[in-house]
Amino acid sequence: MYYTQLILTALIAYLIGSIPTGYLIVKAKTGQDIRTVGSGSTGATNVKRVLGKKWFFTVMVLDAIKGATPVFLAKYLLPDSYGLFAVIASICVIIGHSKPVFLQFKGGKSVASGIGTIIALNYIVGFGVAIIWAIITYVTRYVSLGSIIAVSVAPILMYYLKNPICYIVYCAIAAIYIIYLHRQNIQRLIKGEENKVR
Repeated sequence: MYYTQLILTALIAYLIGSIPTGYLIVKAKTGQDIRTVGSGSTGATNVKRVLGKKWFFTVMVLDAIKGATPVFLAKYLLPDSYGLFAVIASICVIIGHSKPVFLQFKGGKSVASGIGTIIALNYIVGFGVAIIWAIITYVTRYVSLGSIIAVSVAPILMYYLKNPICYIVYCAIAAIYIIYLHRQNIQRLIKGEENKVR
């Protein structure tokens, strides 16, 4: 029964993460496939290129909710002493967002959904990470830089606030994964070619 619950948690979280929020909104509003625009990502930053600032924030919030939902469900419906169910849900939802089964495994970079998972694990850390992202992005005008720095701080905050070790490890793994998804952005940042938010 335990392993069945783990498998179902992973599967449901992955499928929820795979819901392509940005793709669906752009498709409904313009008929365009967001994957053929800009970076090809389905995330909020690429949606902004097509629909503007309002939909940038809308997609970001919806993706954060998408990330938080399966983690909240796992945390409160399947409580365990190590937080394993919540962490499995967290990992699978960000993988679902970046590699959605509904879009041939081409999605976004899991920043908003990742922050959503952290909010569900510990809302103080999650909102702290969101504030750091907002400040860095506002000051530098680079969404990618704000994202990279914010997720890098997450495991430190989790540790500082004495969260379960599995939460700390998850945040470290998520940070590495999200930074990896930003590898092309990092190259452009180094070359001074990264696009700024206007």
